[in-house]
Amino acid sequence: MIFEKLPNDIKQALIITVIVSVITGGLVGGVVGVLLAGYSSNNLWPYLSDSLGLGNQNSDFNQISQSNASKIVVEDSATTQVVEQASSAVVSIIITQDLSEFYNRTGPMYPFDDFFFFGTPFYSSPPTGKQEIGGGSGFIITTDGMIVTNRHVVDNDNAEYTVVLNDGTKYEAQVLARDDLNDIAIIKIEADNLSVLDLGDSDYIKTGQTVIAIGNSLGEYRNTVTKGVISGINRKVVAGDSAGFSEVIEEAIQTDAAINSGNSGGPLLDLFGKVIGVNTAVSREGQLIGFAIPINSVKSVIDSVREHGRIVRPFLGVRYILLNEEIAKANNINDIDYGALIVRGETWADLAVVPGSPANKAGLVENDIILEINGEKITQENGLAELISKYKPWDSVRLKVYSKGQEKEVEVVLVERE
Repeated sequence: MIFEKLPNDIKQALIITVIVSVITGGLVGGVVGVLLAGYSSNNLWPYLSDSLGLGNQNSDFNQISQSNASKIVVEDSATTQVVEQASSAVVSIIITQDLSEFYNRTGPMYPFDDFFFFGTPFYSSPPTGKQEIGGGSGFIITTDGMIVTNRHVVDNDNAEYTVVLNDGTKYEAQVLARDDLNDIAIIKIEADNLSVLDLGDSDYIKTGQTVIAIGNSLGEYRNTVTKGVISGINRKVVAGDSAGFSEVIEEAIQTDAAINSGNSGGPLLDLFGKVIGVNTAVSREGQLIGFAIPINSVKSVIDSVREHGRIVRPFLGVRYILLNEEIAKANNINDIDYGALIVRGETWADLAVVPGSPANKAGLVENDIILEINGEKITQENGLAELISKYKPWDSVRLKVYSKGQEKEVEVVLVERE
């Protein structure tokens, strides 16, 4: 053999090399086996990358990947937990009406079809008998069955409303109050020991924050869950219907969480399971553009119904537009670019100041600018209606007013809005 003919010193070197190779191979195989058995591919990567000399150039990527994975797991866990806790307090609202009353001589009327987007079917002759004509959502706020929803969901005095809980239990619902200034209504079912949702604080929400919408999607799929982010805040939204009526939603929350027909009145939740908004409208002109009423605008309605059994609102008695730099410049107002400019409406009957109102008694007139209420500035983000809503009828408030080129302060006693 060739090996036998080699010099002794070379034989010894080869023998040592083979022995070292075998030992090294065994050790490496054992270590790799342990690593593969004890670590996932993500955990193994740092060791392999270091051994291959790739540790430095891949460490940042690896850290980012693991960080993102951790965030996804945490967020998904929070989402599923919120849904599990909230679903039992989210309800579907079924609207039923005698179709002979639902149709008029010009055809079917859908008082909220631009919210629900149900198509208008064609009938050769109006059908009769009771039938479901729509659906919406709501959420329970008291254990004895008080529920928040949208006013446009329960705005028909001739309709019957049935609340369906998540477990399928059905209850007849009574409408306690409809808010004429906001698309909010309070209804009631006769039940006990119900699950409720906690109300959050919409003043502290931020753009980009994760939110969850739950509702009776398309009026058919009960407790549908969608997730997204807050796309914008303090949006002014005018939502109209085919009959010519419209709702102005001040300071609406914009979200890309899918809000479909039937979601109206359902809750918009944060990752703590708190209600931060009431889902109310969706844009037909864009994708994933939905709107919700901030929950802080709803709290006074809830408190009022609890205390008085109806909605009691303070009333000042002015018609106005909120000033900004553009409007001020267009109207040659050089000194002021904020506040509420008292103006007339589009018709002769739309007076700037309501006769006999607190504003009228305090001497406010058309073209006056209300700058502050009790020291709080009136701005595009902090409007007059929002500031007034913080008070109760018969509260006395101090107004700073810009009138005829001079500032003055007046005391006004608010009254109850009729």
